[in-house]
Amino acid sequence: MNRLENLNDPGTAIGAALRGALAQTWTAMPAIIGEFDPVAMTCSAQPAIRARVTAPDGQQYSKALPLLVDCPVYFPSGGNCTLTFPVAPGDECLVVFASRCIDAWWQSGKVQDQAEVRMHDLSDGFVYVGVRSQPRVLPAVSTTTTQLRSDDGSTFLELDPAAGKVKIVAPGGFEVVAPVSEFSGQVLVNGLLRYLAGLVGSGGQGDTAQISGVLNVIGQILANGKRVDDTHTHIAQGANAVTTPPN
Repeated sequence: MNRLENLNDPGTAIGAALRGALAQTWTAMPAIIGEFDPVAMTCSAQPAIRARVTAPDGQQYSKALPLLVDCPVYFPSGGNCTLTFPVAPGDECLVVFASRCIDAWWQSGKVQDQAEVRMHDLSDGFVYVGVRSQPRVLPAVSTTTTQLRSDDGSTFLELDPAAGKVKIVAPGGFEVVAPVSEFSGQVLVNGLLRYLAGLVGSGGQGDTAQISGVLNVIGQILANGKRVDDTHTHIAQGANAVTTPPN
């Protein structure tokens, strides 16, 4: 028999009833991702904290909570723009439980009636991926810049508000797919510059193009319509005479 049953104390009984009600009021809880559906943008998640259960004889034991299924996954978005990232089994997350049933809203969007009268239920969880326990904390988190980064820190895009600078580190390469890429200032290339579909330029003050070092050209060179490569010749006019223009 539960020892509280022997107490003739309404306050104790009310307190026990309130604790029992609160035990079934779900607000938020860390969990571990099971499977992710990228089409429906939902996942299954296993709550990472076991429940404390009291047996009829008053003994307490821990019990794993049920697997949460069809949980909508949160990706930061707004104004037709969304930040997405991979969601993998084993990722840690925070499940936030709605205060009312979300089924009708989830199915149809907009404003809906409650499909079922339930409150703070395990069936109505939203998943926020990125909450981390101590064994999974990120190494070397920047305290001065904003980064979009890989967990190991080897690949990142960094915004430095103090310097007004954006830095990209990509050991595997950086690819831009765009019809035109426009730069308003100087472009400095420290490595080899390659182009595959031609090079066109014009304008500028002083010399339009200035190159220091050896210029090795394989192919024809034209200057104002005249070839000035290895086929370039002049017609001799005699000793000390001015030659004719290039052929």
